[in-house]
Amino acid sequence: MATEYGQGYGLPAGPGHARGVGGRRHLPAALRAPVEGRAWRELAYVLLSLPISILLFTYAVTMVSLGAGLLVTFLGVPVLAAALAGCRGIGSVERARARGLLGLDVGEPEPLRLKRQGFMGWIGAVLKSGTSWRALLYSVLQLPWAVLSFTVTVTFWSVGWTLLTYPLWFWVLPTYAGQDGIQLYGDEQRAIYLDNPFEIAVTAGVGLLFTLATPWIVRALTTVDRVMVHGLLGPSRLATRVVELESDRGVVVDTAAADLRRIERDLHDGAQARLVNLAMDLGLAKEKLREDPRAAARMVDEAHGEVKTALQELRDLARGIHPAVLTDRGLDAALSAVASRCTVPVQVEVDLSERPAPAIEGIAYFTVSELLQNVSKHSRATLAAVEVWRSDDRLMLQVVDNGVGGANLSRGSGLAGLAERLDAVDGILVVDSPAGGPTRVTAELPWRAERAR
Repeated sequence: MATEYGQGYGLPAGPGHARGVGGRRHLPAALRAPVEGRAWRELAYVLLSLPISILLFTYAVTMVSLGAGLLVTFLGVPVLAAALAGCRGIGSVERARARGLLGLDVGEPEPLRLKRQGFMGWIGAVLKSGTSWRALLYSVLQLPWAVLSFTVTVTFWSVGWTLLTYPLWFWVLPTYAGQDGIQLYGDEQRAIYLDNPFEIAVTAGVGLLFTLATPWIVRALTTVDRVMVHGLLGPSRLATRVVELESDRGVVVDTAAADLRRIERDLHDGAQARLVNLAMDLGLAKEKLREDPRAAARMVDEAHGEVKTALQELRDLARGIHPAVLTDRGLDAALSAVASRCTVPVQVEVDLSERPAPAIEGIAYFTVSELLQNVSKHSRATLAAVEVWRSDDRLMLQVVDNGVGGANLSRGSGLAGLAERLDAVDGILVVDSPAGGPTRVTAELPWRAERAR
């Protein structure tokens, strides 16, 4: 079982796993880093950062100083707003540069929210926008960091490649500079040069170490740039959270509307139609009661059977809305009842010291119920298991079956809809289902304890 799950997570499957296409072995990352496109793009980013940061710093300090100096007059406010608006535009350029050279995909920050139309409304929106002030802060902080990263990068890169290629251009110094190589030490009496084959080889070896280390140093420096761009020029956490909540609210509304339509359809096509037919049958039985008592009794007996069927349909519908056993006895009993209706044997294990909040409990119940329906319909499994436990502030659900596998969230199936419903309450759905099985579906829900009644 462990081997199957390991293969599902993409672990090595055999001795040929380390070979690339055509059986060729890839170079280690440390050796290929200096010639990779990513290293050269990061180098270009650092080299461009210095002149760009000088322009940004000059613009930001000049415009803000001018606006602050003119605040004694009315002109200071629009000048300061223009400075912040320019910084917002600069932020767009910097996000595009980071996207192109660093591969950093940063979302657009929240747009200006104009409370009133016109020039004054625009000024107020710019001055009140946190995005504007973060862009200004980025323009100021970028210069000292760009100077440091530029200095370190150019020093390591030039020293590394210079020493590495020293055997190729060693002849230049005696021929054109009048000295016997790179001078390590010199005074009036003596001078030490790197001029014999051993010293030249050692110099090239040191250069190789510098050359191999430089891309990783540049990558560490650009990591700080990534943090600055993401934190100061991207959307704020509050704005991102608002967008997530708006999306989740839409999912909740759509889900509730779909559930109402399902309940209405089930009532109309099931119990309601059956009750209408029952009323008609009882009316006919009433008319025949005096003329043909036996026929009337037979019709009443058939109506009695229809009543039982209608009651069963209403019970099934109520169970689909919120089962009574869940309210009365909790998840353990409710999931056991769901497992008993599954077409394959299901082992249920619920390890909870207390009950979660009713809303979370209901979502957990319907999540397991839908997953077990998928097991019955699509998995072709012979055995399944359900586990429920609490981990810190999360309620964990796991449904495992030994079926054919192949379940996927990206195919627009019921699993995708289930994942959207869980995401609406800050939940997570993870599917591990390699072809051939087994399938393991794990769901996480936020834990909120049941309030004392």
